Order: sequence, then C-alpha cells, then structure tokens
Amino acid sequence: MITPSIRDNVAALRQGSELLAGLSAELYAQRTPACFNSSTGGHLRHVIEHYLSFLQGTETGEIDYEARARDPLIEKDPGYAAAQLEAIGERLERLEADRALRVRAECAPADTTTWGVSSVVRELEFLLSHTIHHYALIGVICQLGGQKLPKDFGMAPSTLRYLQSQAAACAH
Repeated sequence: MITPSIRDNVAALRQGSELLAGLSAELYAQRTPACFNSSTGGHLRHVIEHYLSFLQGTETGEIDYEARARDPLIEKDPGYAAAQLEAIGERLERLEADRALRVRAECAPADTTTWGVSSVVRELEFLLSHTIHHYALIGVICQLGGQKLPKDFGMAPSTLRYLQSQAAACAH
C-alpha cells in the first residue's frame, strides 16, 4: 500500500527527475562558489545516497546514513542520477511502511555505535524534509547558472496541497 509518506517522497523524486530532464551535464556538475562551491550533482548525489542508505536499512533493520558510497558518477552524470531517482521511486512504491528500524546517530563519534529507534514512516518524513532542503540549494545553484526551474520545484508536497486548496477556495 502506498502511504502518504511514500507518495510524497516519490513526488519529490519526480521533481528531481523533471529538473534533470532540462539540465545540461555541464550545469549539473558545475561548482558554484556562491553556494559553498557545491554543485547540483553534489546535492543530488547526497539526496540519492540517503535514500539508498534508507532502502538498504529497510532490508537489514539498521540505517547508517553516514556509510554512503559517495559515488562520483551520480555527481557527474545527470542521466545516471535520473536512473537512480527512478529506481528509488519504484522501490519506495513497493515498500512496507509499517516497520521499526534502528538508525545510527550522526552525532556519534566514528568509533562508536550509538543507535536510536525509528520507523519507516519517520525516516520517510526525514528523507522528504532533507530532500526539499537540498532542492532549495539546487534551485539557487540552477538560477545562478541561468537555468529555469520546473514549476513547483523544491516545494514540499504539503505546501503544494495548501496552495492548491487556497486556489480552489478562491475560485469558488
């Protein structure tokens, strides 16, 4: 069953795919000094790898967001990144959302293993917020590079629903 959390995460991933469809490989990989010398590809790699860590954790019962692959191909190749987004969305749509998980605390020293208790739904909420945060940075990078953003890019699904409800109320 596709829960609201899964639906909203899949919608956010589709926003990323839509952006990539209109983005040149050069702009995707270009570093932007005004944004901490980061790139769209770097932010999207970070987002994708958090989802991959999450999905691996749903199989093992333990998520360690710090143990990411840091795959440079995701950061450099927008086609490869788009394929990753699509595959993640498909996996999310098949996910069982009613499950407890353990998550490694990011503030724990590297030589320790401090774990917290979480759930699939809670981690999906984290991933959505994390993704929207990075999309905001991606949006700034793209605009500084002269790239037009897709309509509603980087807006949280709850914000989009609110705006739609307000537009509908005004239409009546």
